[in-house]
Amino acid sequence: MIIGHRSLETRWWGPTPDVAPTLVLLHEGLGCVALWRDFPDALAEATGCGVFAYSRFGYGASDPAMLPRPMRYMHDEALDVLPRVLDAAGVRRAVLLGHSDGGSIATIFAGEVGDKRVAGVVLIAAHFFVEDLNIAAIRAITETYEQGDLRARLARHHRDVDVAFRGWSDAWLDPRFRAFDITQQAANIQVPVLALQGTDDPYGSDEQLHALERAVARPVQTRLIAGARHAPHFDARRETLDAIVPFVRSVLMERAA
Repeated sequence: MIIGHRSLETRWWGPTPDVAPTLVLLHEGLGCVALWRDFPDALAEATGCGVFAYSRFGYGASDPAMLPRPMRYMHDEALDVLPRVLDAAGVRRAVLLGHSDGGSIATIFAGEVGDKRVAGVVLIAAHFFVEDLNIAAIRAITETYEQGDLRARLARHHRDVDVAFRGWSDAWLDPRFRAFDITQQAANIQVPVLALQGTDDPYGSDEQLHALERAVARPVQTRLIAGARHAPHFDARRETLDAIVPFVRSVLMERAA
């Protein structure tokens, strides 16, 4: 897919937008299309929806991104890139499903753009504000990247692994990033929201869910998933699908009515 003369890696699972609604997957800060693994297949089979994923610039096989990333990089992704991706993909009716940074991007998009194609939002381990444990976990994984085998493992999935990792870690570890807070964008969301968080997530506590519950005036469902870490869709696949599938069906049925 070409966006502004640059190439984005994309992939579809299941039916196309002219046949069924679309689940649009927005990956985490170190993710890409490949790192969703078999989760899109499971979503397509369980919901009957098409599933569309793309690697943001600087990730996967997409074209590189300029470093350092600005402190508002997630706002830029939500307000500039994502609307053009939805247009280019031909999305007609959708539920956004964002993991970690992708969840924050989905929140900003839903709260500021208000795109009528979007019937609901699923947020997995999304960040609405910065926590001390979040920064501590990023410092720890940065040490692993520099001294362990994480760089080699990530390099199998990213065209430029240093751009992917440093673009994310350097932004979050910049003292200015402490000001990141998107609870107002969450408050502006006008569609139903489902938010999931693992009880053992090193990148965020249940205070993220509480902040969302306080902010959102529209219907919001939250669920803490016992024993899951930062990726409940891998750590607790069945429980995660059991939450997502009925939510997707309900919001799409409501929109169709």
